[in-house]
Amino acid sequence: MAAEDRLDLPMVGERQSLREQVAHALRAALITGEMRPGVVYSAPVLAAQFGVSATPVREAMLDLAKEGLVEAVRNKGFRVTELSDRDLDELTEIRQLIEVPTVARLADSSRAEEFERLRPIAEEIVSASERGDLLAYVDADLRFHVELLSLSGNSHLVSVVRDLRNRARLYGLSQLSERGTLTDSAREHLQLLDALSSGDSEAVKRLMAEHIGHVRGIWAEH
Repeated sequence: MAAEDRLDLPMVGERQSLREQVAHALRAALITGEMRPGVVYSAPVLAAQFGVSATPVREAMLDLAKEGLVEAVRNKGFRVTELSDRDLDELTEIRQLIEVPTVARLADSSRAEEFERLRPIAEEIVSASERGDLLAYVDADLRFHVELLSLSGNSHLVSVVRDLRNRARLYGLSQLSERGTLTDSAREHLQLLDALSSGDSEAVKRLMAEHIGHVRGIWAEH
């Protein structure tokens, strides 16, 4: 097995379909840079690491190909799509335009109970950062932001943001983790919930803008 094919992937279980679970795990590996741009990964090799047959892995990779995250390489497997700095800047700009005002509008002390339901996920993000589990960090971070945006009641907006976030490339996570500063970024989620619960929309706007800006900084560190 080639060195580049040995990935730190989780075992998959029974909760979702294997195809969905594999696609979810692969997206996380793409985001953290565990799967690198330009490298070709074979479905049978990945399947062996997941402990499943090659079929759900191939199906999951085809789903990712439709999303533009990988491209099929005939008789070899799938190559991770490369993103330029301009691509990342444009993705960040779209996220700022959508997420900052949407989340700021949610700030309302009468909805504090709804925001508190997200606190366990925010604490999961902090916990994952403290133990250096990057895949768990990305997984919890995506769930947090998707569930927060779901409170807007706009399912189309949530789908757009989920797609934007799946295209992220957080190659700087490992460096932040090694420096011990990833936890600072993780704690921003708790600060955001506090501002939302107190109804401080200006603080929410500032925190969201800074948070997304920090993410772009993480993208830059690859």
